[in-house]
Parts: sequence; C-alpha cells; structure tokens
Amino acid sequence: MMTKSEKKSDGTSCSRFSLSPALERLGVTPRQQRVCLMILLVCLLVFIIVPKGVLTRIDYAPGDVARRDIKASRDTLFPDEKLTAEKRLEAENAVPVLYDFDPTASVTVSDQLLGVFTQIDPELMRNSSIEEIRESAQANLGTVLDTLDWQAFLSLAENGAALQQVRQMVARSYRQKVVANLGLFESDRARGVVFRNLDTQQDSLDDGSAPVVGLDTLQQSLTAELQTSSLESPHQKVFQELLPKFLRPNISFNQNEYEHRKELARASAQPVLLQIKKGEMIVREGDRITPEHLVKISAMEEGRGTWTLWRNAAGLLLSSILLIFIGHRFAWRNIRKYRTENRDLTFMMTILILSVLLLKIGIFIASALGSAFPYVEHTAYYYVLPFAVGTMLVRIVLNSEVALVFAAISAILAGLLFGNSFVIFVFAFLSSLGAAHWVRQVTERSSLFRAGFRLSLFNILIIFGLHLLTTKPFDLQLLYKLGFGAVGGVTVAVIVTGLVPLVESIFCYTTNVKLLELANMNNPLLRDLMIHAPGTYHHSIVVGNLAESAAETIGANPLLARVAAYYHDIGKIRKPLYFVENISTHENRHDKLAPSMSALILQAHVKDGVDMARDARLGQRLVDIIQQHHGTSLMKFFYEKAKNSEDPDVQQAKESDYRYLGPKPQTREAALIMLADAVEAAGRTLVDPTPARIQGMVQKIINKIFIDGQLDECELTLKNLHNIAKSFNLILSGTFHHRVDYPEPVSKERSADKATGKVDEDHDRKPAKETKDQKDTPPQGSAEDLKRLGMS
Repeated sequence: MMTKSEKKSDGTSCSRFSLSPALERLGVTPRQQRVCLMILLVCLLVFIIVPKGVLTRIDYAPGDVARRDIKASRDTLFPDEKLTAEKRLEAENAVPVLYDFDPTASVTVSDQLLGVFTQIDPELMRNSSIEEIRESAQANLGTVLDTLDWQAFLSLAENGAALQQVRQMVARSYRQKVVANLGLFESDRARGVVFRNLDTQQDSLDDGSAPVVGLDTLQQSLTAELQTSSLESPHQKVFQELLPKFLRPNISFNQNEYEHRKELARASAQPVLLQIKKGEMIVREGDRITPEHLVKISAMEEGRGTWTLWRNAAGLLLSSILLIFIGHRFAWRNIRKYRTENRDLTFMMTILILSVLLLKIGIFIASALGSAFPYVEHTAYYYVLPFAVGTMLVRIVLNSEVALVFAAISAILAGLLFGNSFVIFVFAFLSSLGAAHWVRQVTERSSLFRAGFRLSLFNILIIFGLHLLTTKPFDLQLLYKLGFGAVGGVTVAVIVTGLVPLVESIFCYTTNVKLLELANMNNPLLRDLMIHAPGTYHHSIVVGNLAESAAETIGANPLLARVAAYYHDIGKIRKPLYFVENISTHENRHDKLAPSMSALILQAHVKDGVDMARDARLGQRLVDIIQQHHGTSLMKFFYEKAKNSEDPDVQQAKESDYRYLGPKPQTREAALIMLADAVEAAGRTLVDPTPARIQGMVQKIINKIFIDGQLDECELTLKNLHNIAKSFNLILSGTFHHRVDYPEPVSKERSADKATGKVDEDHDRKPAKETKDQKDTPPQGSAEDLKRLGMS
C-alpha cells in the first residue's frame, strides 16, 4: 500500500524534464529545490522588469541630430534654470529699500546744539581767561567767532528762554522725515521703501503720504523761522551759523541690512519646475538637438542613474520575494486544491518568465508603433498584449485554484512592469480570471477559440469600465483601445492553442486537449485492446459511459473519467485469456493455477498497464488512475479459494497477499473508475437485470467499496456517492433493458417442429434427392465452417 507522498516520489514524474530525482540524489531536498526556484525566478524577473536605459545612454550636444525618438519613460519634474533665475531676480527686486528711522534725532540735535552754550559755566569764567574760553568754544564749534558773534554767544549762554525757543523750533522741524539726499530717496521710493524704527525695530511700509524733506530744505525752513522769531538779530545770526553744523537726517539708507534681505528673498524663491508627462515626445529621430532638449534629456537621465537603478532593483527584488512567497504559502495553507509539486512550480515559473518577457517586448513594439502612428496613443497598443496567456495555460494544465493565485501574482508584476500602473494591474487581473473561467472544461479544440472570443468581449467591457473611472472624453482613442482589447482576446486563444502541445511534451502534462486525442478509438493501445482482449475492450467502453455520466453528476472532469476508463485495463493485453471477459470457451486457466499465482496475475495487469501507459506517454494523470483503479481491494474469490484449500501444516494464506498493491484512489476521477469497474463487472452476473435488482446490486457494490476504506483518500462525499449510484442505475437500466419477444419466422417454426418430431401436414412436399455430384458436407469444426461464421 502506498501513501500519496510515496506515490509522488515513486518515479512517476516525467523523466524527460524533471530534475528532482537527480537533485535529490545529490542531497538537495524538495524544499531546497523550491527555494532555488523562487530565487531564480525573482532574479530573472528583476533583470527583465528593471529598465536598462542607463546602460545605453547617448550623450548629445547642441546641434547634434537625434539618432532615435526620445520619449519620456515616466512623469518628471525638472527645474528651468532661466525661469528660476528670473524668478529670483524678481524676488530681489520686490524687496523694498530699507531706511532706518531715528525718532530721537530732534532731541539729539537740540542737545548737541544747546550743549555748546551750557559748557560755559561761571566756574570756567572765573578760572580761565576770555581768550582761552573763546578759543575752546571755537574749537568745539568748528568756526571762528568775531567780536560781535562772541558777545552774542556769551549772552545766549545766559539766556535760557532763547535756548528753549530754539529747542522747540528744532523739534517742530523734525516732525517730518528728513533725508540727506532727497533725489536718491525719491528714486528708491518709486520702487518701494520700508522704514525701520530703530527704537522698536519694527518695519512700516512707506505709502507715499508721509512728507520727506531733504537736509538743505530743513535748514532753510529753520533759518526762515529764526528770522521771523522774537530772537535778537545777533542771536539769530549765531544760530544761523551753528545750525548747519548740527543738523542731520532722521532717516538713512541701511545698505547692509538691505542686501541681507535681498539674499533671503532670493534664497526663499522656489525653483520653477517644468513637467514632462510619461510618453511625451521630447525629440524625434532626425531633429536637431536644442539646449531645451538637452535640459529635458538630462532631467530624464538624472532619475535613471546607477544608484537609482540598483535601488529600484533592490526594491523590486524584495517585493517580488515577498509577493511570491506569501502568495504560495497562503495558498498552500488555506486552499485545499492548491497542491503543487516541484514540476508544477517549474512550469509556472517558466510561463511567468515568458509572459513577462513577452510583455516587455510588447512595450518596445508599442513605443515603436506610437512613433510610427502618432495619431494613436502608444498606451492603446498595450491592450492587444496577451496578459492572460499564462493564467489560461495554468488553468488548462492544473486547476482553477492554482490559476487564481497565478493570476494575482502575474497581474501585480504586470503593473510593476508598466511603471506601477494600477490600470494595467486591474485589466491584467480581470482578463486573466475571465480566460481561466472560460477554459474550465475544454471538451473540444474549438473550445479554446470560443474562450478567446468571449475574452475579447470581456476585455471590451473591462476597458470601457476603466475609462468611466477617468475624466477622459469618449473620443477616437477609446475606440482604438476597445478594438485592441478585442484583438488581444483572440490573440490569447491563438497563442495558447500553439503552446498547449509544447507544454504537454516538455512537462509531460495530460490536458483536456490531449485527452481528446487519446479518446480516438484508433489509438494503437485501444486497437490492440480491441483485437487481443475484445471483452475487456467492450467492458472499458461501458465503464467509460458510466464514469462520464457520474462525473457530470458530481462536477468532476467527465472527459478525464471517460478517457481513463478506456485505458484503465490496458494491462490485460499481455495476458488476456486469464480474465473471464475474454474467455470464449468454458475452459478457465485459473483452474490449473494456485490461488496465489492467480492473484499475482491479476496484480500484474495493473503494473503492466502502468508500464504500457508510460511507454505510450499517456500522461501522469492517466498513469495514476490506472495504478489506483483497484486501490488495495481484496481479490476475494482467490482468497477464499486459498483459505478453503490450505493445508493445516502449511502456512496460512495472508489477506495482504491477495490485495492489489494500490495506492487507493487519490482523485474523484480515479474513484469513479473503481466504482464503475466493479459495478459493470457485477452487472454481467445478474440473471434477470431488472431495475430493482440493478439498484440493489449498485448499492451493494458501492457500500462494499466504501466499507473497505478504498475511498478514504479521495474527495468523494456521501452526497456524491448517492448521485453516483443514481447515475449508474440509469445507465445500467438502459444497457440491460428487456427487448420485445418477436415471433419466429415460418421456416424456423417448421425446423423447430421437425426437431420435436412433428409430421408436416403437407405430405405432397418432400425434400429433393441429393444428386450424385453433390459434394460431401464438410465435418463440423473444419475451416469451411469457420469461414461460414466469418471467423477465418
């Protein structure tokens, strides 16, 4: 008896392709093989998907002729140096000219002016001569005072009221802003001026309403006010000579701070960014390269440097490892029918690599077509690419659960390949699911093309739905996309039709397409079975009908069940006369054999069938069913015969010696073959096969197999067994139906009367006498007799 794991490691895999046995002999476990496959797959994906533009960079100079069309491979923002410089210059010019405003200037001027008089105190007059005091005052004032001016000066030093009056004049004059160079200020004022209060350090923008005068205007206004004042004439003359030396502006240009503010404004000005959209034509082949072209090309190349390339490769490597690992692990743990062997993983890896490579080539072709036909967006050509080829192949070869996982992984990788495109991901995923759905049961070759046409319509709906999610108009480009999507569906069917035989040959898979070929009754194995074991051939045909009908009832694969039934007993070709359905006489060769030898012969037909199936390359699925169709069931007739004839002094018969070697059926189709095989054989033993007897016989056979535990390792449920029994009853009732008892012809009735001794009532009719030259009747059993029966 073999378990499922033992079966897989029993050398049943395709020896032409599988490297697992050789690697295991080298000490590489299946788990390590899977890890190596994943690493190899990820490395190849990264090599294909990561752009290689940095490796083929072409350096251009202004005036060169473009050797090829240069398109933007991605959306890019790049700074425009000229516009940025202009923007920064504008930012500098927008900074208002800075003038410092001193609100204490009037007080300072008054104190300095009047401080000259307060320096002449009585103590100084007593201790110094007049000439010494005069020379000291002239030195402080920076002017020469004649006798009259000196006399006036001395009198002012003692006249506090006059000094206070002058202080008030100065304070009134400084209520307005005073600048040293009024002409320069007016030119700055035209560009904008801001005043900074030196006391509060706060800026106030000049709105042009505040009066500003020059220093000479201030002096003239003070001189005019002095002349109209009540001061004595000598006092007026002294102040008129002293005022120009002490007056100063209360606003002054601060060049250092102004330059600092301009630098800050320049630095704060953001660069002007220009955008290049993905797919935008930068320069066409044959055009001359301009400086503007070079700026755009350089911007595109900056994002594709060596460091960026390696960073993208590392990110894609890590993402792909996580995607494939978690996808495979989750499916293995949570999806019951996801049970992939290393051969299956190798097949899926090969298909995934070829699919991504095909899409990569398609991108280049789409770009070339976009350049040749600029009125069609190059992205429209993407929808003609065969995104669903891999998933359709996986569904045909394996099953729906594996195809679902493959569709998700391949769609994500397609989105990454097309520049992280969510639209491509959705289209590839939905298209792949549709393709897998419509090849669920390929019962004829035209099924693939029908699936392709359905996929074309489905692609149109996907593209239209994705278009509705955008704000793009319903223009001619949409029609192009819809047309390319329809062509893409048919393209997938054509490619898959060509690849299926190649996949079957390389990976030794048995697909529904190959099953259709094997169902041809002109197959050499079936012809040999028909010639050498006609009873077994007829038995296989009936078993095929039973298994196919039951498979349709429970949702299994009807085509696989029927074809497997045709070949399940091909091992009987080597010893056909040892099986009762092929014995035409009453002689039974097992009567002369020991029960143990008969059991070995019956066991051998399973092994011989497996060997013949492998030699004929029927495929692993058929080989498995041939090996499992008897399971480990007991050959009860020979076992009972051995028990009844055993000698007490000899070792007793072991039940295990009279059981088939197995393994038990692992799939629903193998279990159906076992049940149909047993039911059909038992049905031939019914004397009066009425529907009630057929139903009882079917129920008894199924219960016996179920109780024996032969169905423990397959996925049949009690409800399935009930439906199978109903299907068997229907087919067998039609096969063993009663016929109408037609009356015998007159000639046969007379012959029957003669045989019973009755006398013919017509005495005038007598048989003719034999002629002398009539030949003698040949003896019974001669060659002539065989010739008449059509057997020679």
